[in-house]
Amino acid sequence: MGCTSSVYAIGKKKKKIIPEISVFFPVLRIPMQSDLQIILRGLLPKDLADRIASVRNHIVLVAEDTGGAAINELTRALEEYLPLLLGITKKEYGLQESLEFRWRELRDGRQEICMANSWFELLSVLHMMAMLTLMEANEKLIPKESSLSERLVSADCMRDAVDLLLKAAGYLSFCAHDVLLRLPTEIKNKLPSDMQGQVLEAISHQALAQGTELQLGLAVQSQNATLSVKRRLGCELLSYYAQAYGCLSNMKENSTALKKQLFFLKWKHLEAKAAAYYYHGLILDKGTEPSSHVSAVCCFLGAEELLAESKKACLTFCLAHPITRCPPPWGAMKHLHKKIPETASKKSQMYGYLLDQEKDLRILADLPEFQLSLKPDDYDLPELDPAWDFPPQTLKEHLNEAYNA
Repeated sequence: MGCTSSVYAIGKKKKKIIPEISVFFPVLRIPMQSDLQIILRGLLPKDLADRIASVRNHIVLVAEDTGGAAINELTRALEEYLPLLLGITKKEYGLQESLEFRWRELRDGRQEICMANSWFELLSVLHMMAMLTLMEANEKLIPKESSLSERLVSADCMRDAVDLLLKAAGYLSFCAHDVLLRLPTEIKNKLPSDMQGQVLEAISHQALAQGTELQLGLAVQSQNATLSVKRRLGCELLSYYAQAYGCLSNMKENSTALKKQLFFLKWKHLEAKAAAYYYHGLILDKGTEPSSHVSAVCCFLGAEELLAESKKACLTFCLAHPITRCPPPWGAMKHLHKKIPETASKKSQMYGYLLDQEKDLRILADLPEFQLSLKPDDYDLPELDPAWDFPPQTLKEHLNEAYNA
């Protein structure tokens, strides 16, 4: 849950490190060792069977040895494995339900899951690729040289992280709208909560939200970004988090992982709402009518209250199991943590007499709605590996392969 590499062995002791979270990712699952090589040698040409087993076992070893930290190597291996795996999903080869695939959570080694379905294996591979991409985005936003109290992230790192978030959202959206449809109901009912369609959708929306937050941070740094652009980004940010929370709000399962994710979404939703009201208030305050100033002050005071609630929600998220550490305010939120209280205090003093005179107008204005800008990257499965283009085996050849395996 954003903490796959939180425990390192030093001699015989384990030093616990509380991981820092900027981009939240729920669970990293890795494949477990299996006897695919032996099973497949009786069903496929020896070279193809050996390649499939070898690449999968390489993923297992790298993931276990590095605690999932070798993101680039694991991603390359998974991308190499996908074209090989696709052949097992094809009906014409008759292997869709012939092999058992085992996976487990990397964090504590528990929550093993085993399914005799090749589409489950494909879902698990794409899910792992999405989580690794979110992990890479998280690393981009946590520079190693940063202190605990100060966070400086370059514009290039923020842009790279946006690209990674859109890529992860693409994997997750493809899983939810394509791969899950290929699984029979009995298999889908056995999937862990983080691989259910609603949760995949939630993480995808969440990735888009965090990408929008980074865009807002870039806009805050830019002299060319208008107030209207910042308000739009704030409102879009709020919409993405609302969508993500909506996907999970009706989930019946109340697992530890799901609770942690809901706490994260509540925290970020409150921050986003504070940002949206702050920028909406700045635009209202440009009006000349007293009612505009009253509405603006209500927005600033509302934003201040939401920001205070978000700090409590952040603490709740961090203390929820497994314990995590959030970065100090940076980017857009660092700016807003300073500006919202300052503006709320200044404007409420400036227009206090209007608040007393226009009591009927002391209501929080409705936020404008905008068409959402960010979309998940389009994802398509790769082409089938050419090694699957082999002539059918005769019964004698098949028996010889099985006997010599």
